Amino acid sequence: MSSSSTSVSSVLAPYGWDDAWADAFAPYAAEGLLPGRVLRVDRGQCDVLTPGGTLRADTAFVTPHDPLRVVCTGDWVAVEPGGHPRYVRAYLPRRTAFVRSTSSKRSEGQILAANVDHAVVAVSLAAELELARIERFLALAWESGAQPVVVLTKADLVPDAVTRAHLVQDVETSAPGVAVIPVSARDGEGLDVLAAITAGGTSVLLGQSGAGKSTLANALLGEDVMDVQATRDVDGKGRHTTTTRNLLALPGGGVLIDTPGLRGVGLWDAGTGVGQVFAEIEELAGNCRFHDCAHESEPGCAVLDAIGTGDLPQRRLDSYRKLLRENQYIVAKTDARLRAEIRKDWKRKGAIGKAAMEAKRGRHS
Repeated sequence: MSSSSTSVSSVLAPYGWDDAWADAFAPYAAEGLLPGRVLRVDRGQCDVLTPGGTLRADTAFVTPHDPLRVVCTGDWVAVEPGGHPRYVRAYLPRRTAFVRSTSSKRSEGQILAANVDHAVVAVSLAAELELARIERFLALAWESGAQPVVVLTKADLVPDAVTRAHLVQDVETSAPGVAVIPVSARDGEGLDVLAAITAGGTSVLLGQSGAGKSTLANALLGEDVMDVQATRDVDGKGRHTTTTRNLLALPGGGVLIDTPGLRGVGLWDAGTGVGQVFAEIEELAGNCRFHDCAHESEPGCAVLDAIGTGDLPQRRLDSYRKLLRENQYIVAKTDARLRAEIRKDWKRKGAIGKAAMEAKRGRHS
């Protein structure tokens, strides 16, 4: 191994650099460009950690019209070794990407973090649990390719063990295949479990304002790096204390991307993620009489049978339907073929309804 390769590895390995990234970067190394990982992006510029230290670089060279292809926190990039301004020339193909839809009328996708191994969804126990919101975060997390983890912050505010166990169970029911960890940054409960998870790669910290993300980040970092503001007692909400996405090295290994509080988490082509969040419904659907069963009123519907027996909560089915509809709407806005299929399905259902109405009138005439 050359001395330059050793230097790259020693500096960047703690941030996730490995042989696969080195192979992907090889064509850019031949051009004399520097490898680096994006620590933060701010107004068209970014801080990049390189073997020679942290550089400030302009992203204009690789900023296309597609908002999903802009440079973002967590990207591995090829940077010019010099120049004023210094430019990012390219980013390496992403292994994972956390994407949500924007609130704009164009419903564009917005990439929040790249090359993430664990998506840590912070949920405060200081306020009433919103299971539907947790399911929404988890759908995006699964779709990103990362492994989700739910952290119930401020666990010290629920000292009763039985009450806390019920809350954990409620979340676990809404998060199949996902670890649910009660954590208190104040007394350290659960931090060792979370630190062991985040030590293995890159983690992104997600959640609403007031969920305790900055406090949690400081606890994992072992120092007050992130600003923290008090949460309102009246509703458990807080103001945004993190305004950019920052990638920070953890003392126990791994790196953490902290994000601003997310008021809206719209789905973006997250059909696979929705299926994983509602894995039990998808499994039941495999036993329905009709392969295209909508789980509404069809005979032989295994999903509705499970509702009837109490094995499946009605709330879960309602949430599943809502997220499926939302995701289908978003995808259809950018997929002409799917729009045509949806219109065709609407016409088919309309014809069935019309025929049923006419048959009903015939019986009563």
